[in-house]
Amino acid sequence: MTQFLDRGDGLRLAYARHTGAGPGIVWLGGLRSDMEGTKALALDNWAHREGRTFVRFDYSAHGQSDGDWRDARVGLWRSDALAVIDTLTDGPLVLVGSSMGAWIALLAALARPERVAGMVLVAPAPDFTEKLMWDGFSETVRQQILEAGEWAEPSEYGEPLIITRGLIEEARRWLLLDSGIAFDGPVRILQGMADADVPWQHAMAVCDALGSSDVILHLTKGGDHRLSGPADIERLIASVETLCRQVAGKGE
Repeated sequence: MTQFLDRGDGLRLAYARHTGAGPGIVWLGGLRSDMEGTKALALDNWAHREGRTFVRFDYSAHGQSDGDWRDARVGLWRSDALAVIDTLTDGPLVLVGSSMGAWIALLAALARPERVAGMVLVAPAPDFTEKLMWDGFSETVRQQILEAGEWAEPSEYGEPLIITRGLIEEARRWLLLDSGIAFDGPVRILQGMADADVPWQHAMAVCDALGSSDVILHLTKGGDHRLSGPADIERLIASVETLCRQVAGKGE
């Protein structure tokens, strides 16, 4: 059942939660996705069957949550994740982040190192606004964003994606790859080599940036960006389950 969390500033975040054994699992979705996606629901169903604590939610300006897309920023989505962690969870956590959600998971782990014990990242896209958007834009598109304040990027997933100058510029506060990611817990990365949105080389850059020595990258040769086919879902659940057991074992 969908519930709503007031962030304290009048903006409500939609979420679904069930409690059980730890470590708790928090799902962080991708850009313009919501908590009703295939991977989120598959993990929710698995966690419910296994009696595990699980939370999924919609970022500001996503799904059923409040917010105007043109006001959305990486820092705001980071604050959303921290509000969910601080208010709706207890104890050690395993964060599961997909695409942009992996960037938010990494930022949350750095902000709450005492809470985040491990992460599973699917097609991780930290720094995507800079390295996968801005660096690849033509000069014409860059000028459009700088002068008009936004640009509508065509999307194969539906309506064009409105990319605002505010999103690009604010995100530079949260870039991670060039400075290193000081997280030393276990990280599991699932990446498709046929991903047209986040190249597999980007996942390699995430591995290189992570300070942890316990990082495992799984590449699926024909895997696309969604990684939501039956075999992909099985691999995701197995990765989360194994990591939860590893984290729980360290706490004993």
